[in-house]
Amino acid sequence: MKKYLLLTLIFLQSQSLHAGLSTLFKDEAGKTNWQYVANWSSGILIILLSFAAISLFFTWRRVQKSNLALKAIRNNLELRVQERTATLDESNRLLRESNQLLEQEVSQHVITSGLLKSSESYIRNILKSMPLMLIGLNKNGRVTQWNKKAEDISGVAAANALDRDLWEVYPAITVSPRQISQAMENNETITFKQSQPGTYHFDITIYPLQDHSETGVVILVDDVTKRVLAENMLIQHDKMSSMGELASTMAHDINTPLQAILFDLSSFQRLLSPGNGAGTESDRGRELDKFSSLLADASEKGQHVESIINNLLSFARGRSEVSQLAHLPDIMEHTLELANDVLSAPSRLRFRDIRIERHYEPDLPMVSCYVTELQQVFLSLFRHACNALGRVAEAGHEPRISIELSTQYESLWIRISHNGAGLSSDEQMHLFEPFFSDQAPDQAFDAGKRLSFSYFVITEQHRGHMAVTSDADTGTTFHIELNPEAQS
Repeated sequence: MKKYLLLTLIFLQSQSLHAGLSTLFKDEAGKTNWQYVANWSSGILIILLSFAAISLFFTWRRVQKSNLALKAIRNNLELRVQERTATLDESNRLLRESNQLLEQEVSQHVITSGLLKSSESYIRNILKSMPLMLIGLNKNGRVTQWNKKAEDISGVAAANALDRDLWEVYPAITVSPRQISQAMENNETITFKQSQPGTYHFDITIYPLQDHSETGVVILVDDVTKRVLAENMLIQHDKMSSMGELASTMAHDINTPLQAILFDLSSFQRLLSPGNGAGTESDRGRELDKFSSLLADASEKGQHVESIINNLLSFARGRSEVSQLAHLPDIMEHTLELANDVLSAPSRLRFRDIRIERHYEPDLPMVSCYVTELQQVFLSLFRHACNALGRVAEAGHEPRISIELSTQYESLWIRISHNGAGLSSDEQMHLFEPFFSDQAPDQAFDAGKRLSFSYFVITEQHRGHMAVTSDADTGTTFHIELNPEAQS
């Protein structure tokens, strides 16, 4: 607009324009026609005002557009400020949360560090207080752990043992490098015993480390010398405690053939008494036959007494003979023959009156055993069964004993069952314990009350297992497991 006004002013100031305008505004007489001047000036003014109005209009439009653009910029700026403010607020919030989490993590780390230190101290205290010798080794056989017991036994301080070769530090140890390698290669625990009779007994365990970044093993050496000696003394004590029970049991076995011998002797006396002389040849023959029968019966009963006494003496002296291979059915049949001769219940039930059911598996393997002691076990079980059968007073009850010999899982199983009076829970619990009586000496001992001697023979002498199951309605079953190759 200023440009246009400037051009107009320059145009109006030109001499030719003044000359033309002067001619235009004068009349024929040469006088100025002011009417023309006024009209022309107003027209020019109108034109200029129109240009000015148009210019102002466009200027206003530009101002409006500028205002709108400024408003949009301001709004955009305000929005961006709000977004930035929100972002800063969120960042501040996240920063505060991060700081809180960091504080919690630091607190937890402090707690964890304290617990770790406490655990390490606790573990060190455990290792130090262990009554076992503990040695840790890496895959190269160098010591990584050496507890207080290891120091006491070896005489080597932990500071002098750590990170050194085990067999260089402690050459007297009974563990070999081959055993260490075997445990690591097979990833399995190895347990063995090391003993010098009368000197020391060690239980040694070697086990590989599990879930550990470095391969290695741990050796535990338990000095069980005192325990083994105590167990041996306890076994001897149990054996001596069983002697009273065994003596009473043997007295029952001896009494029957002894009574028969005394009866035979009494018969001898009657036959030899005056007035009993034979009158005829036939009478003398009958008396001689009777003498022979009595002598044979007395001799047989005497042999039974001798066998029983020899069993008792063998047990009292301790087993000196070696085990031998024997056929289990032969031992059982021999014991049944002996039981037919010597066993009877207080109710006058004779063993020979009991029905015996045999269930022998064919082709049973030979068993390594001590025949005399095994016969005594079977005889004690038959006596116990005979006494239980004699306590049944039901009419029509048929006393029965079932004997089963079989093999299962490379073991020999012996099951002796009867349908007599069952055992209570308390009787089953204490059946295999030694009997200690507080009764008066003149009171009779119940030979079937305990079977500790039989249990001792099976579990200790033959390294087998023995158990009992009983029911008041069906009777009792004794279960015996023997290893055909086991020897004490």
